[in-house]
Amino acid sequence: MDLREQLKEIIEGEDVALFMKGTPQFVMCGNSHRALEALRRAGAPVTAVDILPDPRIRQELSAISGWPTIPQVFVGGELIGGADIVEELERNGELEQTLRAKLGEKLSGKERVVALP
Repeated sequence: MDLREQLKEIIEGEDVALFMKGTPQFVMCGNSHRALEALRRAGAPVTAVDILPDPRIRQELSAISGWPTIPQVFVGGELIGGADIVEELERNGELEQTLRAKLGEKLSGKERVVALP
């Protein structure tokens, strides 16, 4: 399976996919931290992917999503946006509504990391 297929599998297969710089345990970017914290406060089950180990991850991800910056948050296979948008949705109460609409009662707050080769 090539990198593009792996990324698509994560985007489409995970309830909430956060493509970030670093991991939830060792965040390497302020914007990634802001998006992660907003998702945590909403109780989202986050699957995190560190884009830093290989520059191709960011290239392929941006080609798939059409979104140039990191972090990128996908819920139910749909791009929600980056840190600013996720925080805005949280302030408006729309983040939790979006999560509940797409995931039902799957708001577990669990986090896991997927490493790409």
